[in-house]
Amino acid sequence: MTVVTTPTPEGGVTYLFDNVTESFDLARRVNRLTRVQRETLDNLGEAIAVFGSDNRIELFNTAFADMWMLPEEMLEEQPDIETVEAWLTPLYFDSTWRALREAIENHVQVTLKLERENRSVLACMTKPLPNGATILTFRDITDTENVERALRKRNEAVEAADQMKVDFAHHVSYELRAPLTTIIGFAHFLSDPSNGTLTPRQAEYLDYVTKSTNALLALTNNILDLATIDAGTMKLELGPVDIKKAIQDAAEGIQDRLATDRIELRVDIDPDVGDFIGDERRVVQVLYNLLANAVGFSPHDATVTISARRTEHRVIFTVSDCGPGIPADVKDKAFDWFENCSQGLRHRGAGLGLSLVRSFVELHSGTMRIESVVGKGTTVTCEFPISQDRHRREGPRDTIGE
Repeated sequence: MTVVTTPTPEGGVTYLFDNVTESFDLARRVNRLTRVQRETLDNLGEAIAVFGSDNRIELFNTAFADMWMLPEEMLEEQPDIETVEAWLTPLYFDSTWRALREAIENHVQVTLKLERENRSVLACMTKPLPNGATILTFRDITDTENVERALRKRNEAVEAADQMKVDFAHHVSYELRAPLTTIIGFAHFLSDPSNGTLTPRQAEYLDYVTKSTNALLALTNNILDLATIDAGTMKLELGPVDIKKAIQDAAEGIQDRLATDRIELRVDIDPDVGDFIGDERRVVQVLYNLLANAVGFSPHDATVTISARRTEHRVIFTVSDCGPGIPADVKDKAFDWFENCSQGLRHRGAGLGLSLVRSFVELHSGTMRIESVVGKGTTVTCEFPISQDRHRREGPRDTIGE
């Protein structure tokens, strides 16, 4: 309670008693709230400064002073934003502080990123407050930025390596085709009886040359196809695909391997399978590679099965073998270029078959999935849309590897 005494002209004294309990209590609460506010700000990881409606600092925390290496005594003098900007000019590269000053002067919200002279990176934001002030916050994101930069550089290096691989494969395969075609042409010329009779040994050697060059040409064409697909320049020649004939053509390409390895090919085709719209040559390539892969991984005297059935909107091809199966830890790698999962078996391929199959199936807006059990065999299923127009409107479905 406060007491005010006032003398009166008549010689008396007037006493005025005022109960200021509530005022003192309110002042204590305000001071306590201010201390709590100060402690809270000083314990935040972000650097914070509040600029009043006159663009002068009203409040700041220790992190703000430390981050910008400013003595707290200077900030307590409530400098304006222009003065603060001038103090901090040597500590940053670009014009971000100018943008922050303009945001504070105009009381607008902005979110920016600032790189300082010491290569640290800060995320900064201004936000207008209801009383006309503006809060300015800084958060150090240097570690996050460094990780993102490292990941970007790594991705760029991976993309460059992939492009180099594609360019190399495209160049080498293109350069190999011309001499291979010449060798194959002369081999056929020499094998023609009208050009003279060969001795049995010469005929045998010429047969080896023909088979080897044909295999090498097929491999070269596969590499070139994959490079063309990766470059995005592969175009399908669409037309009706006779499913039974496609399977027959693919099977003819592995007849010698079936005989050599004593493997039986079982064909299971629905009677009403009919045809569908696709690139016949590429569909045959898909089926041939699936069959060649299945035969290569099958033991002697085994059975490889190829089946075809039709649904309302799709044609489904399935190739099954009873080989060793694909372990779970290498299943995802089966589609990589030159990935050969022979697992010590007699199969020695270039590792392009499944990559090529998936690429051609996806070009048809189709799907492919692998189901494999170690020790019991593998089943590969490829689904092609019956109508390419319909599936291009709907968009391609994702490739599935189960």
